[in-house]
Amino acid sequence: MRSRTSGMWWGTTIEAPDPSGLARFYAELLGWHIGHEEPGTAIVAASPQGPFFVFQQADGYRTPVWPPVDREQRPMMHFDFQVGDLDSAVADAVALGATVAEFQPQQNVRVMFDPAGHPFCLCFDQA
Repeated sequence: MRSRTSGMWWGTTIEAPDPSGLARFYAELLGWHIGHEEPGTAIVAASPQGPFFVFQQADGYRTPVWPPVDREQRPMMHFDFQVGDLDSAVADAVALGATVAEFQPQQNVRVMFDPAGHPFCLCFDQA
C-alpha cells in the first residue's frame, strides 16, 4: 500500500462476545501484551509497532462451526501458529481455556477453539 510508511501499525480485527477475555487468552497464548483496553474493545500487540489483534464487542455473536456445516455460521478466517512441540502447545492452549476440535484433518496440525469458539491451528513443521 503506497500510503503506508515505516512504523505504521497493522492488524486483524476479530468479533467477540467478551473482547477483554479473548484478548487476555491470546496475550497469554502468544506471550504478547494488552496494548489497549476500553469497553467493547481490547488490543493485543506483539510490539508497539504491531502486529495487533483487535477484539471488538459483537452483540448477537454466533460461534463458528467446524468443520463447516450448511446454513450454520462458517469460520470466515482463522489463525495458524507454528509450534515446536505439538502436544505441549495443545496442553498450554487448553490450560488457557482453548478446546480441541473433534475433527482433525491433518496429523501435524491441531484445530483448536479459543474461548469464544473461533478456530485456530497449532502447526508442527518438522522441516
